[in-house]
Amino acid sequence: MKSLIYYSNVIEGNKPYISVLFIQFVYAGMALFSKAAISKGMNPFVFVVYRQAFASVALAPFAFFLESKKAPPLSNGLLCKIFFVSFFGLAMSMNLYYVAINNTTATFAAATTNIIPAGSFIMAARLRIESISIWHVHGIAKLLGSAITVSGALVFAFVKGPPLKFMRWYQDTSNHNPSMKNCCSTQEWIKGSLLMISANILWSLWFVLQGPIVKQYPAKLRLTALQCFFCCIQSAFWAIAVERNPSAWKLGWDVHLLAVAYCGIVVNGISYWLQVWTIEKKGPVFASMFTPLALVITAILSAFLWKETLHWGSVGGAILLVGGLYGVLWGKNKEEAKSVTNEQVAETNEEITLECITHQ
Repeated sequence: MKSLIYYSNVIEGNKPYISVLFIQFVYAGMALFSKAAISKGMNPFVFVVYRQAFASVALAPFAFFLESKKAPPLSNGLLCKIFFVSFFGLAMSMNLYYVAINNTTATFAAATTNIIPAGSFIMAARLRIESISIWHVHGIAKLLGSAITVSGALVFAFVKGPPLKFMRWYQDTSNHNPSMKNCCSTQEWIKGSLLMISANILWSLWFVLQGPIVKQYPAKLRLTALQCFFCCIQSAFWAIAVERNPSAWKLGWDVHLLAVAYCGIVVNGISYWLQVWTIEKKGPVFASMFTPLALVITAILSAFLWKETLHWGSVGGAILLVGGLYGVLWGKNKEEAKSVTNEQVAETNEEITLECITHQ
């Protein structure tokens, strides 16, 4: 009995760590399933439509019942803002992502998501939402971390180098490897890499624009469901214009259905709630610190499942990516800690002033 209570307390105390680990496995699975479905012939634009349709249907009941009292009325102006943010931050980003993953690998897709914190910081700084101070250590850390992260993404994309000796099976298994099937051409790889980086830049813009919109519409679940619905409609017009073959829209009991259901329900639904819960418990910095785990998990699973060959250039780029990301997060954490300290000092000084006035 005591042992059960002990283990229960251990699990209870480590719930945030279990949560972030599960989230990174979910994102690693997203890259792997998406790559498998598109490599097996599914149109990338159709994939986005079905993914967002599954997400909209899964989120709609919870958004309606759980936030019926919290949701403020939607004005025409706010609805237009949500529409355009959905178009640039979700529709364009996801469509570019899935076109790019057809010409790169699941590992590369997971690696480039690490530029999102740096990209978000740079955009927020340009829009004067985020402050930059080159006279403080945390400001220098954020600037250097952003530059190193972007450099790491470029190195990962364009610098191959020799393959890792203990994983040198590319030539023997390339015909059966869905991850490497369409990545043989250097031109295709460069095209896919640039599209993938562009997709993550647009995703960074979406993160930055979420702040002002959430302030106007704090019902987060309804906001997410609404953006998924808008993205589904926008992507449907895009897909219909590009893909005229009706057979491309058919879903069977195969990896195509599994991939869109997984990305729509698990990624957009379950992982969203877990992220919100983790941020509430431990803060945004804690949740962001585990982002590179998705890259490690994806690389290991791709190597064992699809015999994907890793190169020393990719390893060096990944190290730069992770190092730069932690530089940005460390600087942000120090800045927030300093801000809290300054607020506490200001409150203390105000209390002392009030006491002096009272005694006089």
